Amino acid sequence: MPVNQNILTRRRLLKLLLMAYCASMMPPVLGRKSQLLKGKNIIVIGAGISGLTAASELIQKGANVTILEANNYIGGRIKTDWSLGKDAPFEVGAGWIHGPSQDNPTKQLADKSGCKYFLTNDDNISTFDSDGTIWSDEKFEAVVEKWEKALYLVDQELELNDRRNLRKAIQDIYPAALNDPGVLWALSAYTEFDKGTSIEKVSAVFHDDDKAFDKPDVIIKNGYDSIIKKLSENLDIRLNNKVSKIDISDKDFVRVQSNNKEFKCDSIICSVPLGILKAKNIKFKPSLPKKYIKSIDKLGFGSVTKIAMKFKDIFWDKETQYFGINTDIKGRWNYWLNYRTFSRENILLGLSVGDYALIADRMNDQEMKKDAMKVLRDVWGRNIPDPTDVLTTRWSKEENILGAYSYPSPGSTPRDYKVLSTPVDGKLFFCGEHTNFDYSATTHGAYLSGIRVVKDIEKAILN
Repeated sequence: MPVNQNILTRRRLLKLLLMAYCASMMPPVLGRKSQLLKGKNIIVIGAGISGLTAASELIQKGANVTILEANNYIGGRIKTDWSLGKDAPFEVGAGWIHGPSQDNPTKQLADKSGCKYFLTNDDNISTFDSDGTIWSDEKFEAVVEKWEKALYLVDQELELNDRRNLRKAIQDIYPAALNDPGVLWALSAYTEFDKGTSIEKVSAVFHDDDKAFDKPDVIIKNGYDSIIKKLSENLDIRLNNKVSKIDISDKDFVRVQSNNKEFKCDSIICSVPLGILKAKNIKFKPSLPKKYIKSIDKLGFGSVTKIAMKFKDIFWDKETQYFGINTDIKGRWNYWLNYRTFSRENILLGLSVGDYALIADRMNDQEMKKDAMKVLRDVWGRNIPDPTDVLTTRWSKEENILGAYSYPSPGSTPRDYKVLSTPVDGKLFFCGEHTNFDYSATTHGAYLSGIRVVKDIEKAILN
């Protein structure tokens, strides 16, 4: 396809606009210390990876830090359950290190935490139609080619101010793609899973303009929470402390209401998930400036639902890492991870994505198991046994989180992420994956925001 070299593509233009922003988020030079924060009292709301990173950095710089966490555990959307077996971590939240190059800060943290890895292979997949018919290699390759072409054409055609959702854009530009059930599966199993929402709700312009580190994803064999344990060492973390109000109206200090107790500090870092901000579960005094409220409203916060089922005997191919199932309902248990490729346990981990994740989140355990088993039995036969153990997730129903991760909705822009990374009156600071467009919806994005917010506090003190 000929390209006019005098015209910047939309993606190149976006990268130019973001260059300065991205540079400001890189981790500090190791060993560089600052005395600006010595003796400062700072409260961090939320003990997820961004809040823990910020707290660790602050303490190294001499600050007195208290972390208030609403849940009865640390880690936020990083949580590992070992009840299915000692070598079978069920990652309730984050499950992969995406792009585990040595430039990826999550990989660096994992290395320091003594993590052991399993290198995934996205090409090691068998895909089926809902009636159990297996796709040939040629069909799979044709589907992926058409899926990639659809995203490429959207990327080339749309201007930055386009407000269409991804499905509408594909329908307008390359309608043949949506007439292929296989392409709809790829758009769901890959794109909807990646963005944590449906193609009907994500921005056609910005859904793929974030960044990624190099190398295939890895699973942490000894648990993603190994990172959390390392980060939380020697931190003052107070669990079951649900913050309801932040008051920055006083000139000399910040007031924080948690449960029935008031805390005072010099600065406050709010690292709660975007879902909590969207639900207005924390009251701000004075109210947040209008631009913050608008950006919170415009950005999306979706869900991804997991079900892990352990079986007495294996009925699937032991060597195949992933199974795709082109279910009749888009997003319904259409992607499965085979634990036998890295564990001794007979476990299949199923994923519901897009709008179906929100439907699955409303099911109880029995309903979810029945729903997922129906999909498996359509492929492997009615006589496959029930699982012996089942674990599930419902992130959109977790009252202190209310979703999995953020996404750019139609009409939102990277500027909305930037707004949420900007301090309020030099006292209130936000961090989390939803404040970092380049690496949103990732643990490394959350980590980088924790580094950035400490720099912002230092700048505020200097000013």
